[in-house]
Amino acid sequence: MPTATDVKHLTLRCPFCQTWNKVDATRAADQPKCGKCAKPILLDRPVQLDDETFDRTIAEAEVPVYVDFYADWCRPCKMMEPFVDELAKKFQGRVLVAKLNTDQARQTQAAFSVRGIPTSILFRNGKALAQQSGAMPLPMLEQFVNQAL
Repeated sequence: MPTATDVKHLTLRCPFCQTWNKVDATRAADQPKCGKCAKPILLDRPVQLDDETFDRTIAEAEVPVYVDFYADWCRPCKMMEPFVDELAKKFQGRVLVAKLNTDQARQTQAAFSVRGIPTSILFRNGKALAQQSGAMPLPMLEQFVNQAL
């Protein structure tokens, strides 16, 4: 059982009712529920971010955050999608895996000078730790994320 110092929190917006929730990342596998609507907040898959949710989610995460900057029309992004999904399952509770659609989040895309997609950015303690452009297979993604652990 984790001690109080082992507990790591995430602040996430419920995708159903838009309420912000503080979630215990160490209990991610228990499928936490929204405090308002009681629908599940699933962390075994990427969390969708946008311009409105990005800053708070990154700033308040007590675990590293991996963000896949992508676009729906991008072929390399589509090729990488199953690897990002697998990354979320594999690192559940230790790393928050998120996706940001650059066509719908121009402000955040510009803030990080994302010029090519897919782009992977790894955050720790609210700050960008590493940035890599181009599609990566799962082993490279795992290696990229492991530098924050």
